[in-house]
Amino acid sequence: QVMLEESGGGSVQAGGSLRLACTASRRPYSNSVYGWFRQAPGKEREFVALVRWHGGSAFYADSVKGRFTISRDNPTNILYLQMNNLKPEDTAVYYCAVGSRYERDQKAYDYWGQGTQVTVAS
Repeated sequence: QVMLEESGGGSVQAGGSLRLACTASRRPYSNSVYGWFRQAPGKEREFVALVRWHGGSAFYADSVKGRFTISRDNPTNILYLQMNNLKPEDTAVYYCAVGSRYERDQKAYDYWGQGTQVTVAS
């Protein structure tokens, strides 16, 4: 089992930036896949980005491609989501999750954090 904790959320103006962090309670397994998801008010949770912990390319939702960057720091077991040029439609609770399959389907992820709120004002 792994515990995940998100941080870095907050309120920004449109066009601003935030960096989210997701701290894992233990070192990821070699086949771990980490993802970011978000849930806006009144909407279902949706995929944002994913990356294989031990190498490989990242994959992004079309809505964030070119603006968001997912990365990880191996020594500290921290996953990041750098969010630039934020838009009001990016307002949501952001969750990190870990699984073992390189998929955007939420069902592929076994462990989830509690989420962190991101609010983008117009």
